[in-house]
Amino acid sequence: MTQSRTSKETTGADTGQPPSPRSSSTAVRTADETTEGKTTISSAVVQKVAGVAAREIGGVYAMGGGVSRAFGALKERIPGGGTSAATGVQVEVGEKQAAIDLDLIVEYGVSIVDLARAVRRNVISSVERMTGLDVIEVNIAVNDVQLPEQDQQESSTPRVE
Repeated sequence: MTQSRTSKETTGADTGQPPSPRSSSTAVRTADETTEGKTTISSAVVQKVAGVAAREIGGVYAMGGGVSRAFGALKERIPGGGTSAATGVQVEVGEKQAAIDLDLIVEYGVSIVDLARAVRRNVISSVERMTGLDVIEVNIAVNDVQLPEQDQQESSTPRVE
């Protein structure tokens, strides 16, 4: 995350608690508290919403760095493992705010600047609409570009004979 947040936000001085670690922890944060009750949202929920919103934008080939993609590929081979919507997404969630980091692989030929703007807009809109949290920043790291030749090689090479 960038240093754009105030020291009050990064130290947790407003709640008397240490700052929440940036992770996929299942810690629950307060999103809404009224006289009728309190609504809490898990950090994992924010992570999944952000991941799905990022993948909705055309030009995003995949998400995650090399290690997380390797674990994701391994997980897909395990029956019932499926794919994780949270791959390539790290979140830091407070009581009323969230900060999000995304690792992207983009398709060759796509304007990375325009793609990043579209992803950022969609992630902010989706997370704020679904959780009520104020998204203070979305940092995007483009880790790779998927070349058209790579797609053809991967799809034409049979795994077994």
